[in-house]
Amino acid sequence: MVFLTVANWIRARGPDEFWRKRRIFRLAAHYTGRRRNCYSVAVRNVHRALAYATKARKLKKEDMKVLWDTRITAACEQHNITAFSLREGLGRADIMLDRKSLSDLAAWEPKTFHCLAAVAKEKLNLDNFIDGTDKKEPTGINLNLKDVMLEAWLKEKK
Repeated sequence: MVFLTVANWIRARGPDEFWRKRRIFRLAAHYTGRRRNCYSVAVRNVHRALAYATKARKLKKEDMKVLWDTRITAACEQHNITAFSLREGLGRADIMLDRKSLSDLAAWEPKTFHCLAAVAKEKLNLDNFIDGTDKKEPTGINLNLKDVMLEAWLKEKK
C-alpha cells in the first residue's frame, strides 16, 4: 500500500496498535487490577511472565532428567548393577533405549527391566568389562519406584 502523505501513513498505523494491545490484554486477562486494565502496567507483567515461562520450560526438562535418572538408579540397585554399567551393557548389546524409556520400564514393567539388566550383565561379562562399583551386595528390598522417586524429589527440594 502506498501512502502519498504522512497523515495517511500515521492514520494507517491505528489498527496495528489496536491488535498489538489486544494481544497483550488477552495474555493479561487473568490478572487483577491495573495489571489487567492498564496497558503500560500489563505489558511489563506479561513480558515478565513470558520470561519466567521460558525459563520454566528449560527447568522442566532438567527436572525430568533427574527424575528418570533416579528411577533408573533405584531399579538398578534392585538388580545389583550400576546405572552406568546398565547403559554400557545395553549399548554394547545394541539395545538403544533413552532415559525416558528405561525409567518407564523400571516403573511400570519391572520384569522387562529385570531382563534388560540381565542382558546388560551378560554382555558385560562376555566382553570382560570390569566396573568396580558393581561389587556390592543387592539390597534385597523390593522398592516401589514411585515412592522412591517422590522421596528423592522431596529431599532435593528441601
